[in-house]
Amino acid sequence: MANKEQFIADINKGYSFKGASFLLGKGMLDGNLVPETNVNVALKTLNRHGLISGATGTGKTKTLQVLGEALSDTSIPVVMMDIKGDLSGIAAAGASNDKINERVQLMGISYAPAAYPVELLSLSKEPGTRLRATVSEFGPVLLAKILGLNDTQESILAMLFKYCDDHQMPLLDLQDLVKTLQWAANEGKQELGAAYGNISAASVGTIMRKIIELQQQGADTFFGEKSFEIDDLMRISDDGRGMISIVRVTDLQDRPKLFSTFMLQMLSELYATLPESGDLDQPKLVMFIDEAHLIFSDATDVLVKQLETIIKLIRSKGVGIFFITQNPMDIAPAVLSQLGMKIQHALRAFTANDRKDIKLTAANYPETSYYKTEDLITQLGIGEALVTTLDEKGIPTPLVATMICPPKSRMDILTTDEINQLVAKSTIAAKYSQAINRESAYEMLTQKLQTAAAQSAPAAGAKGAQQAQEKSVLETITENPIAKSMMRTAGNMIVRSLLGSLGLGGRSSKKSFF
Repeated sequence: MANKEQFIADINKGYSFKGASFLLGKGMLDGNLVPETNVNVALKTLNRHGLISGATGTGKTKTLQVLGEALSDTSIPVVMMDIKGDLSGIAAAGASNDKINERVQLMGISYAPAAYPVELLSLSKEPGTRLRATVSEFGPVLLAKILGLNDTQESILAMLFKYCDDHQMPLLDLQDLVKTLQWAANEGKQELGAAYGNISAASVGTIMRKIIELQQQGADTFFGEKSFEIDDLMRISDDGRGMISIVRVTDLQDRPKLFSTFMLQMLSELYATLPESGDLDQPKLVMFIDEAHLIFSDATDVLVKQLETIIKLIRSKGVGIFFITQNPMDIAPAVLSQLGMKIQHALRAFTANDRKDIKLTAANYPETSYYKTEDLITQLGIGEALVTTLDEKGIPTPLVATMICPPKSRMDILTTDEINQLVAKSTIAAKYSQAINRESAYEMLTQKLQTAAAQSAPAAGAKGAQQAQEKSVLETITENPIAKSMMRTAGNMIVRSLLGSLGLGGRSSKKSFF
């Protein structure tokens, strides 16, 4: 049996910080709670990102709630991707029950139910403030990565963006982009070739098919105006707590392309908008991405590399990113290596592959003399997790089995009426409620084609009139009896001459060929 006194000393030393921190839970040793230990999280290190993983039903969502509540209490805004629909309860106060009372008594902590300031956001027709972005805001490079285009196709996309910029034709939605591609492959091919270089119709066709695939996943509802402003994610409530923005994406589970498109755009916009912040005492914003495997399941290597780059760079803007998934192996290794805080709930070993994944998962954590990590991962109870984070010097803290504090908010969803009431109270919903369809590339190119058709109509009419006049004259001549006789005589003379030159006839030939 491990030395309990030494365990208390090691854990409290490893999780004590000079700057601001909050309590995540209490340490456990040999399966028993050790209430003398405090597993804290330093606010200063939360822009180094993190991972929450574990099998279904092990308590990941509740841990996510605890983190979101603690950040809000310290005036840090939070964004949560709610793909299962079970996070809305943060907006309502929790309620004591036997299990909560037992846990807080064991841990020696107080429990005060509380509701938190929440803004519901939506990518679709779900209740909530609508999130949109324009095609121009994506830009050709990011859009090409999302569509999985090769270098040639990406260069064509960049050319079209350049053309639209040069001619003040905004690319706002996918309708604009599709119209531009159609024009480039047909009526505009000559104009583009002269000014920007020739393009391949086959490449344009491939880009079109990729866009249609994205449209099939509902992207038309996301691309457009009014674009969501990043500042609206960074709000502080009237009582000084950080606003928790819950993006309701429950209808995107079978549309991973749209989910990853939205995520990359939001992260890219955050990076482009926020100024460099240096080493802050606490992050400006923390984002939690639930069911993160949806981003990586069908992602190309180029897309993963783009995400890895953003994860590396966005920490300097004061933004922390947490991925939540069932198995840490769902996360691309290049991204997993960037995550400083890891909270590992229980995994279940039902198959040989499960046991292999558990072994690999255990290898991602610091070595410890207090646990056999590979075994402990399968023995953790609900609301218990293996935890390691970073101290204020960026050094990993000791691995500790932790009993997580219970959330103060409701551990269940809001009712439909509660959701509608929450949306009705929003101070920003009206700002984004109506889609704007101002004049853009679609309308401008349509007008350009109509003008060209109108200008060519008079010339086509004049040519048609001339042809009709010529036909009328010919018909008049051929219908005149005298003209017919003259044509017949001339024809006979030509034929006799030809036959004579061939030695097949002469002056004596009387047969008419007409």
